[in-house]
Amino acid sequence: MGQEIKVLGLVLQAGNIGEYDKRIVLLTKERGRISAFARGAKKATSPYAAACQPFTFGTFSLYEGKNSFNVMWAQVDNYFAELKKDLDLIYYASYFSEFASYLTRENNDEMKILKLLYQSLRALEKKTIPPPLIRRIYEIKIMAFYGLGMEVFQCVRCGSRENLTGFQPSEGGVVCASCGKSLYPVSPSTLYTLQFILCSPVEKLYTFRVSQEVQKELEMIIKAFLRIHIQHEFKSQVFLPEP
Repeated sequence: MGQEIKVLGLVLQAGNIGEYDKRIVLLTKERGRISAFARGAKKATSPYAAACQPFTFGTFSLYEGKNSFNVMWAQVDNYFAELKKDLDLIYYASYFSEFASYLTRENNDEMKILKLLYQSLRALEKKTIPPPLIRRIYEIKIMAFYGLGMEVFQCVRCGSRENLTGFQPSEGGVVCASCGKSLYPVSPSTLYTLQFILCSPVEKLYTFRVSQEVQKELEMIIKAFLRIHIQHEFKSQVFLPEP
């Protein structure tokens, strides 16, 4: 027998099914990433048509059948309406959502990633720091939550905490000057930035800016790290501006 459950979640994706229905992908506090059918959601008169849009955050009541979930009703807490007025921000938000969808799974505890995604969308909407910096912070933190965090506090080769001057993507972290050269130099300011991101709670992540030099170093390090440890091309990534 099926049952009705309530979940707190954010819509990662929404697609049309037939003439009137939708299929949404939700990242939820209680069930991780799940898919649900919203019957009649394409109709303007549907009570949850607006809730079944990407980036919508709220409480969803779902009927849990044997093989699928069906949306019964939804109470929206945030539509991120201001974000949706800016096409560039929509591209960033789509990339963040696709990244989260790729890493998360059903029935896993994905609360940290859900919280990170929500705060990242808020940061995009507030525009207090540049979107390219938000992107790099998000990538670093979501990888850490996924279990692939960078080692930025000691040399990955000898364990030294002194003279950390480079980053080796294939080894997953920083190297010291005594262990030889690395592919990517790391300035003290960039090292501090990486450490701050990995140590800070989600609520404190989007509270700082960096110099152009630090931003460039972050770009090179993170892109190289993702190429090795993710090896996946996100469809939404092609719409993002590259430095």
